[in-house]
Amino acid sequence: MDGFNMFVSNKDIVRSDAGTNVSAAAQSGSQITAPVLTNNTITGDVNIIHNTPSSTSNGPPSETTRIPATSSVILKYKELICSEYRCVTEYNSRSGEHVLLSERYTQPLILQRHRGQKEREEEIRSSGESFQKVLSARSSDDSVHLNSLFDRDGHGIRPSAVILQGNSGNGKSFTVQKIMMDWASGDLYKERFDVVFHLKCKEINRINGIKSLEEILSCSCSLTSDQISQVLQHAPEKMLFIIDGFDELRLTQDINDMSPHTDLLQKAPAEVILCDLLRGRILPESFLLVTSRSTATDTLSKLLKGPQRFSEIMGFSEKGVEEYFQKFFKNEEHFRKAYTLVKENETLITACSIPVVCWIICTTIKERLKTAADVTSGLETTTSIYVDFVCTLLKHHCQGLSQSIPTLLRSLGQLAERGMLEQQVLLDEKTVKEMVSDPAGSPFLCKFLFKRRIHQETMFSFMHLSFQEFFTALYYVLLGEKESQRKFTQLFSINKYSSRHHFCPSHFSAVVQFAFGLLNKDVRRTLEEHGLFVHSKTQTRLKEWILKMVQNIHTYSIKALFYLHCLYELHEEDFVKKVMKTWKRIHADDVFISRTDCWVLLYCSQFCQCIEELDLFVCTLTPENFRMILPVYHKFKKVSLNVHVSSDSDLDELINALTREQTLRSTRIDVLFIFRKFECYLHLSINEEISIKIITSTPSQSLKLTSQCPEPINIEWAKLTQIIHQEDSDALMSVLCSFSELKKINMKLHCLSEMWTHWILQIIQSCSSLTELEVDAWFLLEEGIRILQRSRTRPARSVTFEGFICKKSKSQKCTRIQDRRLRCNQKVKIHLSSSGFSMETL
Repeated sequence: MDGFNMFVSNKDIVRSDAGTNVSAAAQSGSQITAPVLTNNTITGDVNIIHNTPSSTSNGPPSETTRIPATSSVILKYKELICSEYRCVTEYNSRSGEHVLLSERYTQPLILQRHRGQKEREEEIRSSGESFQKVLSARSSDDSVHLNSLFDRDGHGIRPSAVILQGNSGNGKSFTVQKIMMDWASGDLYKERFDVVFHLKCKEINRINGIKSLEEILSCSCSLTSDQISQVLQHAPEKMLFIIDGFDELRLTQDINDMSPHTDLLQKAPAEVILCDLLRGRILPESFLLVTSRSTATDTLSKLLKGPQRFSEIMGFSEKGVEEYFQKFFKNEEHFRKAYTLVKENETLITACSIPVVCWIICTTIKERLKTAADVTSGLETTTSIYVDFVCTLLKHHCQGLSQSIPTLLRSLGQLAERGMLEQQVLLDEKTVKEMVSDPAGSPFLCKFLFKRRIHQETMFSFMHLSFQEFFTALYYVLLGEKESQRKFTQLFSINKYSSRHHFCPSHFSAVVQFAFGLLNKDVRRTLEEHGLFVHSKTQTRLKEWILKMVQNIHTYSIKALFYLHCLYELHEEDFVKKVMKTWKRIHADDVFISRTDCWVLLYCSQFCQCIEELDLFVCTLTPENFRMILPVYHKFKKVSLNVHVSSDSDLDELINALTREQTLRSTRIDVLFIFRKFECYLHLSINEEISIKIITSTPSQSLKLTSQCPEPINIEWAKLTQIIHQEDSDALMSVLCSFSELKKINMKLHCLSEMWTHWILQIIQSCSSLTELEVDAWFLLEEGIRILQRSRTRPARSVTFEGFICKKSKSQKCTRIQDRRLRCNQKVKIHLSSSGFSMETL
């Protein structure tokens, strides 16, 4: 009888007084009694009797609990998982450095449906706020949580296999780590799965020779082959296998030619055993969760057992980006600075839906904060972030490339350029394969299958339109001198002997901006580390071109913001100073000014001493835009703006910011505030005097106030607007009498009524600083004129009334604006002064 068979009896109780370390094995149903079960190794299905006195071998057991040995192995496995998966090693971590998973992981947006061509195009083309609206719409309709991936669908069907698709850097592996950690901690799938195994396809590729499933698993986790074998005997219907990175799996033979393996003990190449597991030939009752990039999803779906469920990680929603920044920085002040900075850049806040981009940006800003530098300089250009992202993917997601990095980037650039020329973001499979030798191996491309009647059509795209624009620019600047010059010449003339200066097509604007960003010396240094070089003459020609364009800015002023973006991306202070020195007038007639536009204006303006004019009057600024560029208004001799305001607090704050700012007293300010609350306009002008004209849609049409005040004006402008809107004459009187150094009042009324005439006479007497009062009315009513004639008020200042007098009888007099041109109406002007009352016909 061997050692194992010493414990074969199902009835006999084997007792031991061997001490505190006991090693025992038993068949199902056997019992072992030991004085202390501490630090013991138990295998088999064993009844453990607790609290048995070591000195009384025949005493009855006080407590009997049946604990299968498999459960103790699983418990140990969970502890190992918790220990191994609790921390994250980041791309830039040094030896021994790590962060807690809980301090980084943020739930991404996961959809459980395929999206059509129109939806895909919408996601790829949109940016900034429109992109966030698209994600928000997807989130509210279809998003799911990790705990519902295996829930039954509307037909009551539970999937055996779930595909979790996502682009490179979108957080697939991170999500898998979170699933493993939460399962082991008892926070996820507690009732659904007793065992969860994690297999990484990168590691599968490194397994040589032939192996059984348990041997493959032993390479991926801390359990021994015997322990894994024991766990695999456990209920397979309570078992989940997570296969991470199917797109990275190197298949040495066609999946259709693989011999089937159904036995747990059968050995074969690792990828063959894995494919049999995916097919359901091995452990068919178990469940599968497989992550993959879109380029391999169609192969996976053909291989995978059913019923299947498709799900896709779309990345972070706007709320997810904010949560990630909050977790990363912890410090509330640093978080606010960093998040506000990124949110002001439409391109970057869009790219932040990619978790790896979020990490790159946060890491960059955090390094700046450590050196106590201004956080605004921590995120220099959009181009630099895109270069860091591309380099990160090249290093960590491009193992086993069949071509060199320069060759790969050139082919991607050619493909991107073709899409830009044709203004397409979805590219057909034939075109892609003509230019990119291994599109499935490129981490920068996405693959889609769209239904076309009874067929499927395969199409590719870059992660987002901005990446397509970036790769086009990268392709242009990395070409040889002559070829690069030819490409840019096709976009615009850079011939220094030519008097004509053409613009690039509008859909190539971002390409040119990225091209200038790639000229930045720090960006070029990063590229050179990967064997990528920008020709010096390409740099010279692009700089010559923009300098010449700015010198002709008076003719081509509509492109002002475009040039500012180019200079911002270049981020070369000496050259930006040189260009800004030649700039006379910044004029933009874009309908909408973005946060990014304001950011580049803020950056470039700091390098100029004084420019004649900043004219954004035909544009639409938000209060946030207004605040962003407020610090540089004093750099201009004249500033013209158009701001849309919705809230009372915004209106008061913005007007007071201008009227109180002493540095603006030498600047001529002209701002139209469109106050949506009352559908009215407030036109503020500052030019030695401060004047504001409030125009409403009520019969009391407008009020213009002019002041010369050395001290800040303290007026609630929103409240004043409401008073005028409601024609509350008493409240208006109170406000105007408190107006410091009020010099002029210009009023436009429907009719000069008795009430308004008394009000005007009262304001003349109450406001001693007033030097001029003008009233322009549609009609001057008889009762109002009589009051003026009889009034004893004889102001030393100039008071005039202008309007129409109707000659009809009292009951038929005209009062409507459209009646003014009738022959019965005569336009007159009334003067009220120290000399008395006078009226003249106009």
